[in-house]
Amino acid sequence: MEQLGSILPLILLVVVFYFLLIRPQRKRQQEAVKMQNSLAPGARVMTTTGLFGTVVAVDNEDVILEVAPGIETRWVKAAIGRVVTPGDAPASDDEAPLDEGKDEAEASAERNDDQDSSTKKS
Repeated sequence: MEQLGSILPLILLVVVFYFLLIRPQRKRQQEAVKMQNSLAPGARVMTTTGLFGTVVAVDNEDVILEVAPGIETRWVKAAIGRVVTPGDAPASDDEAPLDEGKDEAEASAERNDDQDSSTKKS
């Protein structure tokens, strides 16, 4: 009975690790493989390195992405991090609207005033 009492905390620790670490990681891995196997031409994706592209073709373990018009690259399916929906795409700074009543020169002057004081000349 005394041996069971000394082994019980170790068994409990293994069970806790399984439910808190191992099981959720397996579930995420299975979801990622399912997503990678369901890729189809025309899908907008982001690679694990942060490159956005559109799936052009899917081979056995490879995916051909079009990253710019006419520029295609070959990637391993495992490098596809997620499928991007139109709302997920990052907005560029060029599309940011200017404040009402301010012209482009005033907005540029404000951005220059926001610079760190160490970069300004005295």
